[in-house]
Amino acid sequence: MTNLTDLTVAEIRDGFRAGDFTAREVAEGFNANVAAAKALNAFIVETPDHALAAADAADKARGEGTLLPLSGVPIGMKDLFCTAGVQTTAASHMLEGFKPTYESTVSGKLWAAGAGMLGKLNLDQFAMGSSNETSYFGNVISPWKRGGGDNAALAPGGSSGGSASAISARLCPAATGTDTGGSIRQPAAFVGISGIKPTYGRCSRWGVVAFASSLDQAGPMARTIRDNAILLESMAGFDPKDSTSLDLPVPQWEAGLSSDLRGKKVGIPKEYRVDGMPAEIDALWEKGIALLKDAGAEVVEVSLPHTKYALPTYYIIAPAEASSNLARYDGVRYGLRDLPDGANLQDMYAATRAAGFGPEVKRRIMIGTYVLSAGFYDAYYTQAQKVRTLIARDFAKAFESCDLLLTPTAPSAAFALGEKQADPLAMYLNDVFTVPASLAGLPAMSVPGGLDAQGLPLGLQIIGKALDEQGVLNAGLAIEERAGFSARPDKWW
Repeated sequence: MTNLTDLTVAEIRDGFRAGDFTAREVAEGFNANVAAAKALNAFIVETPDHALAAADAADKARGEGTLLPLSGVPIGMKDLFCTAGVQTTAASHMLEGFKPTYESTVSGKLWAAGAGMLGKLNLDQFAMGSSNETSYFGNVISPWKRGGGDNAALAPGGSSGGSASAISARLCPAATGTDTGGSIRQPAAFVGISGIKPTYGRCSRWGVVAFASSLDQAGPMARTIRDNAILLESMAGFDPKDSTSLDLPVPQWEAGLSSDLRGKKVGIPKEYRVDGMPAEIDALWEKGIALLKDAGAEVVEVSLPHTKYALPTYYIIAPAEASSNLARYDGVRYGLRDLPDGANLQDMYAATRAAGFGPEVKRRIMIGTYVLSAGFYDAYYTQAQKVRTLIARDFAKAFESCDLLLTPTAPSAAFALGEKQADPLAMYLNDVFTVPASLAGLPAMSVPGGLDAQGLPLGLQIIGKALDEQGVLNAGLAIEERAGFSARPDKWW
């Protein structure tokens, strides 16, 4: 029998329905992989019993003819989604030990669709980071290694680094992620998997620990485009508990998959050819262009003139919203409480936040508080919102002459842990290609396009018009089929 943990979501779903194996066999296989891969530190909490219970329910449902869309499929859950009765920490000491009494809308939809949970996946603390080095529970390590005998531990990307590492290492067939400025797409590119950030509002934010509310968006991560489509159908949908949720029907994205791009125009934004871009990234981009042409697409050059302002705009708006959202963690109602002897209320606030938040979270809170302060609000935050509008207009203008955009996902392959930790600005530059689509609220995904000279994965990014997840998925499928990316990390853990 094929190793069940090598199967994709679609293969598990279809093989289980055909009676080729039981759901319990699948869950036991992935539980064993999770237990054997602690060196990757991808999971904060393991939940083997949850996976087995869902598997037993699926096996029973198969016998009764009452199967659900994801019956028999166990997944990983990023530890930013509240899960009833299961510790939810956002990878922070501030929430260590917090067990919600409620379920996030997205995780609840997945359980209702029959999925089981293998565990809660590690991430950058409060989703703030691009390397998964800011977690209170330690670094996630990529399962990939550089060629040539270099054994340096590599970053899996962030913030959804636990999700990325776990999928690539076959600890789970798919996982949830969240994307604020690239936190699904960049880690997907680093480990050779796919991940999609849907249109802002497609997936409910209710029950997801907030970072930047006007940017945060849940999405799936998996090894194939089809798997992403399958998961997204179960994750998406209107939620009256989320004021930003889109009241629209959920399309049948899997049924609509087609790699025939005849009649489609793909735009190549000239501003994404940044100074100092590695030759390998440029070559990957040219390869992606050739693959889409082979699928029947017409390629045109477009302009997004305000792209150069996207990164500073993001790093004003996101910290501003974070400083507001994280004000709720004060030691009074839930989470950590640090109460020194003889302390008053202000002392407790200060001590709790000093102990509960990590350095990167504190940095972003301070930036956000500064740009929202009375003397600087108009000079920074108001101006950033105006530039955000201009960036959205750039995309709208570009889409008058094309249907999709193709860019690199990240400016480099995975880097070594610690390599950029001392320079926050160098770390922030990892988001240079992903942030613009986030500011505009557009659907975007990363698809593996090839390997660099050291044998590490490189990703291509597809950006679509608002609500055109189908177009994004179809272009991703066209690249996936033609690139034939099948590389996987050699097991060392």
